Amino acid sequence: MSSQTVMSQDRMLHKANQIALNFAPYPEAQAIEKIAEHLKNFWTPPMREQLVAYVNSRPEGLHELAIKAVKNL
Repeated sequence: MSSQTVMSQDRMLHKANQIALNFAPYPEAQAIEKIAEHLKNFWTPPMREQLVAYVNSRPEGLHELAIKAVKNL
């Protein structure tokens, strides 16, 4: 990923949390799988890299299901 941010941190968190909330009613394992699948299918590699880096550094403000899904990418 380039040194330039792909999207603002706030926007990234908002988008990832919206995806997690969409799948939150599912059983946890299925929700995690669906979130990861969505990220793989609809987020560009630089966007995913940015999210992975965020989770690896300090995942504050990110829905727990999104964190678990990112760790499964």
